[in-house]
Amino acid sequence: MIGFRYIRARLSRPGFPSGSYTHPARKMSSQLKDQTLFKEQAFIGGKFVDAASGATFVVTNPATGDKIGSAAEMDVGDLQRAIDTAAAAFKTFRKTSGRARARMIRAWYDLTVANTEDLGRLITLENGKTLAEAKGEVTYAASFMEWFSEEAPRVYGDVIPASNGVNRAFTVKQPVGVCGIITPWNFPAAMITRKVAAAVAAGCTVVVKPDAETPYTALALAELARRAGIPDGVINIVTTSKNLQTVGKELCSSPKIKKISFTGSTNVGKLLMDQASSTLKKCSFELGGNSPFIVFDDVDLDLAVEAAVLSKFRGTGQTCVCANRFFVHAAVYDAFAAKLTAAVAKFRIGNGFDAGVTHGPLIHGRALAKVQDHVDDATAKGATVTIGGAPAAALGANFFEPTVVTGVTQDMKIASEETFGPIAALFKFTTEDEVVELANSVEVGLASYLMTNDVSRVWRIAEGLEFGMVGVNTGAISDAATPFGGVKYSGFGREGSKYGIEEYVTIKSVTIGNIGL
Repeated sequence: MIGFRYIRARLSRPGFPSGSYTHPARKMSSQLKDQTLFKEQAFIGGKFVDAASGATFVVTNPATGDKIGSAAEMDVGDLQRAIDTAAAAFKTFRKTSGRARARMIRAWYDLTVANTEDLGRLITLENGKTLAEAKGEVTYAASFMEWFSEEAPRVYGDVIPASNGVNRAFTVKQPVGVCGIITPWNFPAAMITRKVAAAVAAGCTVVVKPDAETPYTALALAELARRAGIPDGVINIVTTSKNLQTVGKELCSSPKIKKISFTGSTNVGKLLMDQASSTLKKCSFELGGNSPFIVFDDVDLDLAVEAAVLSKFRGTGQTCVCANRFFVHAAVYDAFAAKLTAAVAKFRIGNGFDAGVTHGPLIHGRALAKVQDHVDDATAKGATVTIGGAPAAALGANFFEPTVVTGVTQDMKIASEETFGPIAALFKFTTEDEVVELANSVEVGLASYLMTNDVSRVWRIAEGLEFGMVGVNTGAISDAATPFGGVKYSGFGREGSKYGIEEYVTIKSVTIGNIGL
């Protein structure tokens, strides 16, 4: 097995690069160019506020375990205040023109781009991804603001020829109302902007519940929205940790919330859908995945490995569109495994603020335990680890070595469970029919990847794959211009693209009778 090297964390300066670290007991905001972007209160009605109870919860750095700061522990009463505020704001905001909303969102975009460095530092601090990757996420997050600022004035209806000849009919699209937005920790900026920018562009108001692991990025974006002139009450941020279940249930069951948008696990999505059913809310869910990455024997293996690394190890394997199962044609299986192992050997894991680090920690101990379980299960059933395969305990409690496993079979957990960590599991196949059946054998269907130079095969496989997205000869499929979403147990609805704003509007038809001939 090839050895693995990594950069040790600076234990004397666990949060930041040399010369810039301040002990957690001091104000973290001093590490930002704009210190006012660090907020420890929730955001309701254009103001940063404490929980009514005064309760807070601690937020820690996954790379070091150090306390970053606190956040407001909001309860159902606090949430109701946010919902009422959003409902009141909707009465006015829904009447604004698309062009006016476009200018607001564009100003929000401009401020976000201008503060990329600070937002990136917040993401690295609370999420753990490298600073370069975090700043890349900010750019990606901002792209949804730019996109939906351009879509806001173009929510078109239709003129419909009536059947009887004397009536005239047309449709208008109107904002659905107050939207509940629930976002995960793995993209603390982009998962918010992809939803909120679309909702605001449509004329909706929102109540956002970010993940308790990563509240600060959401709160900083709210501050920038306030500066951009987005009216008070249009965007509200409710933070909670221990009250997650009761707050989530109220968000789904409140009759004042007309839509729920959620990104997270399939199991939680099922629970939220059940809770939302009592009020028949409009829902869009982006849920779990188990992405296949198919490598045929006619492809350039260097290109395939480059795409595999990008897809699998972005965010240390903690993205919903990460390749989870690598299906490699038997004719190139050994060569691909060797090249992928060599590529992974070049990684450097460590604190995301340290120079030279390519991959950061997992988000918490539970995530690491699952990765370890998948490796242990695979090796116990005959798989071989070619690199990695163990925690990098010298770096901290949440670090795990990027791993390549060969000889993986269908009876192993990784074949049916999403790992959400840095394991590339290599399966072997020989025919098109076989690999399509294997790829489709899971109950989820979010992203999939296909590497081949055969154009006819591209059409056959892409049409046969039961996934909402297919990447061909690339490991990067996320783009504000293209629809993002899945099928089967990966949920429904689409985000981004021209279709994304449709999730936040309703269609009203108007028929005018007795026009005459």
